[in-house]
Amino acid sequence: MSRTRRPTLEAVAARAGVSRATVSRVVNGQPTVTPEIRAQVMRAIEELGYIPNSAARSLVTKRTDSYALVASEPPSRVFSDDPLFSIVIRTVSVELEAADKQVVLMLASSPRSHARIERYIAGGHVDGVMLISMHAADPLPAAILRVGVPVVSYGRPAVNVEMPYADNDNVGGARRAVEHLLATGRRRIATIAGPPDMIAGQDRLTGYREALRGSGRRSIVAVGDFTRESGAVAMRQLLEDDPQLDAVFAANDLMAIGALQALRRAGRRVPDDVAVVGFDDIEAAKYTDPPLTTVRHPVVDQATAMVRLLLTPPSERTTDRVILPTELIIRDSA
Repeated sequence: MSRTRRPTLEAVAARAGVSRATVSRVVNGQPTVTPEIRAQVMRAIEELGYIPNSAARSLVTKRTDSYALVASEPPSRVFSDDPLFSIVIRTVSVELEAADKQVVLMLASSPRSHARIERYIAGGHVDGVMLISMHAADPLPAAILRVGVPVVSYGRPAVNVEMPYADNDNVGGARRAVEHLLATGRRRIATIAGPPDMIAGQDRLTGYREALRGSGRRSIVAVGDFTRESGAVAMRQLLEDDPQLDAVFAANDLMAIGALQALRRAGRRVPDDVAVVGFDDIEAAKYTDPPLTTVRHPVVDQATAMVRLLLTPPSERTTDRVILPTELIIRDSA
């Protein structure tokens, strides 16, 4: 069975009536071709259905047009547990596609995967790296910076390295959530904090404590890991430690949903007995029983800002840090 031959660079040159070198310059985006000749070559490419050889082109341009999105989490968390990951992945893909580039998703959940990803990046397979869900002990940021590949972070880096990042106002959002609970007369306000080795967990705990400072109320803290299960466990612990608490701020919506389930099983009415506020405003927050009051985290805007930071040359950036505002969304749970 014969196969149709793929159009060659020479065939395009013959159709356009120019040299092979001229076609190569057009394909590789070099500016040393007049607009008329460029249009002539592009017309020939379209007529023949020519597809540039990406490997050969990258040898000339020193670029792959691929960017790695590295999540420091296991597959179960990225693909099923937390809907924020799917939003970030979709947004990054759309933004890169609009720039005629592609995303390579990589999961760094073990020392072996960290080493594999470091080798891949050092091998020149991507033009830049986006990091998400970093933990304080994560070795990848420093390793990538040593390689010299451009890198940006979704969220303020959890490690002591200098890199551009896009974040949201975690401290201010958490503070407004707790101030709302105080304004509605709640007196014993607990928090289910996020992991202490993650910046979002640290900052949202800071916001909680700032809101309570000067109010005469004490901090009541349990720690989760941003999963629904950990929110339920933490809520049960809080009820055992302080049965009189009348409000809880959970550092993300998944933990808040777990808290709602634990409160229901304990016979506590929400919000009559215990008010609950979350953070992120995931889609499921609208459909909990009762609907969840939460802080809206601008995930799409934050992911978009991260991509644009990465694609903008450092000399053309107006800033290396983007901090986006959050918004308190009041529903029936508080």
